[in-house]
Amino acid sequence: MASTAPAPGDVIRARLDAARDPLLLLARDLHAHPETAFAEHHAADALTRLLADAGFAVERGTAGLPTAFTATAGPADADLTVGLCLEYDALPDLGHACGHNLIAAAGAGAALALAAVAGDLGLRVKALGTPAEEGGGGKILMLDAGAFDDVSCAMMVHPGPSDDFGGTSRASRGVEAEYRGRAAHAAIAPHDGLNAADACVVAQTALALLRQQLPDGVRMHGIVTHGGDRTNIIPETARMSWQLRADTLGELETLWPRVRACFEAGALASGCELTLTEPSPAYADLRQDAWLGDTYARHVRALGRTPESAVAIGASTDMGNISHFLPAIHPTIGLSCRARPHTREFAGVTTGEHADRAVLDGALAMALTAADLAADAGQRARVTETHRARTGAADTPQRRSSAGSPRG
Repeated sequence: MASTAPAPGDVIRARLDAARDPLLLLARDLHAHPETAFAEHHAADALTRLLADAGFAVERGTAGLPTAFTATAGPADADLTVGLCLEYDALPDLGHACGHNLIAAAGAGAALALAAVAGDLGLRVKALGTPAEEGGGGKILMLDAGAFDDVSCAMMVHPGPSDDFGGTSRASRGVEAEYRGRAAHAAIAPHDGLNAADACVVAQTALALLRQQLPDGVRMHGIVTHGGDRTNIIPETARMSWQLRADTLGELETLWPRVRACFEAGALASGCELTLTEPSPAYADLRQDAWLGDTYARHVRALGRTPESAVAIGASTDMGNISHFLPAIHPTIGLSCRARPHTREFAGVTTGEHADRAVLDGALAMALTAADLAADAGQRARVTETHRARTGAADTPQRRSSAGSPRG
């Protein structure tokens, strides 16, 4: 009697079970060694070692970024390439208060599990190590460099208090303002100085007053990163960092002239010179693929979770830019907590029992979603035909718009 080959779902589960301990150790190791944007050397080393040991072909330094990488497995001539986005940067002072250690481990787990069925399903797996999501736009830089050109669809899961899927996010632009004045002795001759710190005060006051006229949903938040050196010296240089968020990049563009005028008011009132720069590319709003999102939700429900269909995610992500370029999902995997990201309390729950479950459930649901895509002739054709339509485009409108433009 002929033996029956195991179903792809069974192979995926078995491969993930075999990788359980290494994946959970990885998530805990990254949590214990938090690294900020573009400095994630320990994380990149650990992830590429895990994937290389599993037979993936690893490329380091993707897009000229030392802590970016790609790792591929499966038939090179496959028409369907599933991309798994692995984030691993932490926040200054707070560590993994956004749970990127779990994103990396879940993405790596999904990649390992999919590789076990890649040949049978005729798909190629590509894990993309994407640094600097918290500021720097690593995915956008990799997109612009062509790292996603061979990717048919992209997935990742992001930890949060509870499970959801399908929501959008806000577009975001960062701006840094530097004021240069003239130093003077603050007691003997303050009248000889031009106070750069005063310029910051005026600009922040103008921005605070502008908030009353902002459309619903627009957010502006910022900090002074340098306000002077000594109390007895009129500050010659002062700097601020601000972030602007709205539903779309177009709305931010419309808002920008009024925001710029607030910064210019500080320079005008204080007599200082102003330089405005953007430290990273602009983040577009997130547009999640409905079929992939619904399929993912079905699989996490089977794991005992109760994901809600989300409308909007208040934060911003560089996965938004990817979602304008190819079908993508960015669901939230719940940690059963009350704490919210970017707090010390949330950093505390991105390791432990609920975090472990999030890694394994997220990895399994993504891998099963990709397997369903590969097996569904209609959906596979939709994704691969969309991919073929953009293949060979050297400079697509989506890619051009992803990077934003410096402002003076």
